Amino acid sequence: MALEIKQSLRLSQSLVMTPQLQQAIKLLQMSRMELSEVVNQELMENPILEEMTETPDGEHAAPAESEGDGGMDPESEQARDEEAFLKPAAREEQLVTGKEEAPAPGDDFNWDNYMEEYSSGGSTTASMREINEDLPSFENALTKTTTLEDHLTWQLSMAALTDQERKFGELVIGNLSGDGYLNADLADLAREAGMEVEDAEEVLKILQNFDPIGVGSRTLQECLLIQARFMQPRQPLVETIIEKHLPELERKAYAAIAKGLNIPLEKVIGATRLVLELEPKPGRSFETNDTQYISPDIYVYKVGDEFMIVLNEDGMPKLRISPYYKNILQSAKAAPKESQGGDGSAKVTKDYVQDKLRSAVWLIRSIANRQKTIYKVTEAIVKRQRDFFEKGVQQLKPMILKDVANDIGMHESTISRVTTNKFVHTPVGIFELKYFFNSSINSADGADALASEAVKEKIRQMISKEDPKNPLSDQRIVEILHGDNIDIARRTVAKYRDMLGILSSGKRKQVI
Repeated sequence: MALEIKQSLRLSQSLVMTPQLQQAIKLLQMSRMELSEVVNQELMENPILEEMTETPDGEHAAPAESEGDGGMDPESEQARDEEAFLKPAAREEQLVTGKEEAPAPGDDFNWDNYMEEYSSGGSTTASMREINEDLPSFENALTKTTTLEDHLTWQLSMAALTDQERKFGELVIGNLSGDGYLNADLADLAREAGMEVEDAEEVLKILQNFDPIGVGSRTLQECLLIQARFMQPRQPLVETIIEKHLPELERKAYAAIAKGLNIPLEKVIGATRLVLELEPKPGRSFETNDTQYISPDIYVYKVGDEFMIVLNEDGMPKLRISPYYKNILQSAKAAPKESQGGDGSAKVTKDYVQDKLRSAVWLIRSIANRQKTIYKVTEAIVKRQRDFFEKGVQQLKPMILKDVANDIGMHESTISRVTTNKFVHTPVGIFELKYFFNSSINSADGADALASEAVKEKIRQMISKEDPKNPLSDQRIVEILHGDNIDIARRTVAKYRDMLGILSSGKRKQVI
C-alpha cells in the first residue's frame, strides 16, 4: 500500500483556554483576601497598572465598566455566560497566533472614552459606611499568647535532666496534640533519643507532672489518673473508678459501678462529682482563641420595605492604566518610522508595553465582571429568600444552584465558583453564600417543603430547651417535628444532630 499526502478541510468547534481566560476563572472563585493578594502582586509586576489615588474630595474614581457578565464555565459549551470571556479571549488568541490581522491596543484603544469612564461619578457598589465599627481593636490584633509548646519547653529547661533526657523531652513536646496528648510511639522516640524504653518512661512521668497536669498522656484514663493522684487529700475511690470502671462511668452506669465495688450509690455519685472536675484535655487552656474576623464581600441592608445590596470594596486597590505608559504608546504611534532607529529597540519597547497593557486591561475587566456576578447572584438569593432576611434561619427555603443559575442566565458551575468563600452581611448575621443552597425536607401534609438548615435550627433549639435529666431522644424529636408538619426519619435526625455536634440523649443525660 503506497503512502500519500492528502489535504482535507474539517470544520469543528473547540473551547480554547487562554492564560487570560484561566485567570478570569480563578479570580471568580477567589476569596476576598486571595484576590487582594493577587492584585497587589500584579501591581508589583506590571508597570502599566497603578493604584488610583484619592481625589481632593476624598473619593476614588469609578472603575472602568466592561461588557459581559464574566464567570464563564470552561467545562460546558452550553454555559450561556461564557460569551463575555470568549470574545476577548479569541481576540487575544488571534493576536498571539497571528491568524488574523488585528490592530494593536495602542493603535485602536479609545483612551478618551476609557478615561471618561474612570472619571465618571461614584460607583453604585461603593461602601455605605465610612467607618467600620466591627473592626477588631489594636489590642486584640497585637496580643500574643503563650503556646503549650513554649510553656512546656520553659519548664523542661528548668528541670534537672541530662542532655539525652532533655532531647527526649523535646521530642515528646514536639509530638503533642492540641489537647496535650502524646501522638507518637514511645519506643520510637526513645530510639531516636538514644535511650532505653524504661528510662524514657521515667522521663515521660516527669513531663506528665508539668503544668498542666496530665499533659503527655497517651489515653484519657492515664490523663485522669495522673490528675486524681494529685488531689489533696488523696481520693482512693476516685482513682479506683478511673482505673477499673471508666467505661461504666462514660455510660453513666453508676448503679453498675456501685454493685461492682460493693459500695453505696451515694459514694459513687460523690466520687463522680470529683471526676467531673478533672480536665480531660489538659492542653485546652493553651488553645488560641483569637477571634477570626470575616470581611464580607457584600452587604444586604433593609431600607424601609426593600433590601439594598452593596458590594464591599473597602481595602481593595482601585486599578487603572498608568497615564505615563499610555503616553508612550501614543508617542510611538505618532513618531515617524525613520526616527524610531534601526536597532529595533523602539519596537521591542512598544511590544512590551502592549503586552502588559493587554494583561492590565484583562485584569481590570475580570475584577469588574467578578464583582458584577457576585452582585447578581446575591440579588437573586435575596429575591428567593426574602423571608429569611426578615425573620431568620427557620424561614430558609430549599434552593439549589440551578435555581439561581436560571434566574440570572448563567451556568451552575459559575454559581458554584461565585458562592465559594464569599460572605454576605445580612440583618440576621454573616453567612457564606453557599449557606443558602441546601436540600429540602418534605412537609407531612405535602405542602411547601422546608430547608434542611431550618430543620437543623429547630432541632438545636429543641435540645437547648430540654430537661437535662430527661433529654429528648431522636425518636421523640421525630414525633415533635411531625407535629410541626415536618416529615423526617429518625436516622436523619441523628445525622443532623451529629452535624451540629450534639451528643446522643444517653450522653446528654445529667444524673447528678
